[in-house]
Amino acid sequence: PGEDTGVFLESESKPEVLEHFTISISFRSITRSQLLFFLPGACVQIQQVVCKKQADQSAVYNHFCDKKSKPKEKRRSCNTEPCSPTWWTGEWSECSRSCNGGLQTREVLCKRRISTTEEKILDDSACTPPRPSFTEPCNNHSCPPEWLALDWSECTPSCGPGYRHRVVLCKSGESGDTLPESKCPKHGRPTSRVRCNLQRCPPSQWVMGPWGECSAKCGLGQEMRSVQCLTHTGQPSNECLDHQRPVAMQQCKSKCDTSLPVSTDNPEECKDVNTVAYCPLVLRFKFCSRPYFRQMCCKTCQGH
Repeated sequence: PGEDTGVFLESESKPEVLEHFTISISFRSITRSQLLFFLPGACVQIQQVVCKKQADQSAVYNHFCDKKSKPKEKRRSCNTEPCSPTWWTGEWSECSRSCNGGLQTREVLCKRRISTTEEKILDDSACTPPRPSFTEPCNNHSCPPEWLALDWSECTPSCGPGYRHRVVLCKSGESGDTLPESKCPKHGRPTSRVRCNLQRCPPSQWVMGPWGECSAKCGLGQEMRSVQCLTHTGQPSNECLDHQRPVAMQQCKSKCDTSLPVSTDNPEECKDVNTVAYCPLVLRFKFCSRPYFRQMCCKTCQGH
């Protein structure tokens, strides 16, 4: 009615590409709009209808127009050609070093969008160069001096109470230069020696040497050997049990040469086989009357 009477007009102006991808179903104050989803076959252009004044073509509320004569909104597909491959970059990783220069990396792929939820990874040659960088320097500032402790040594000795040792250095960062210890904080220096005890040491043991030659050239005599109490490292010890001490002397027998009979009548041929302690005991206990002892202690038993 009057000049304020509105009519529905269909605009033939070219659509504009919006920068976002939402669809508004309400009437707008422009004559035509288009919304593009940059996917092949999924893009839609919407032609909207508004109520305008005939006088100045300004938009007015819809109730000023006759609803029965309102045209339907039109839609059509657009941008049906395949999407071009584009470079895709991931998030940068953490820096490989906290100071003295490190690197951070990211994933760089060539992708083509297939649908709203699907992408296809292509060879890098499918995308337009240059390829975005996948590494970048980071944390180039110098590291403050700090203590660096190397690995512990093995426990020494291998049993019983001992120590582990390690080298402690003052460095500018883990891979930096070695500095004088005065450059690092006096407090907080890691210890370079700790006590350790892997296992109990084996007890000291009696160790025997080989038997010596028999003291008798013929018949019964004595043979001796060394008996020592030693630690597991071969050092002398007094921790062995006396009742377990092996014998250091035992009786032996030599085969007599029958071609040279023993003669007790010739004083030059009569002599003691053992002159240290054995023969005096034979005389003391009156064993000279026995043939064996008289032979072994010929000189001592003469005249008895």
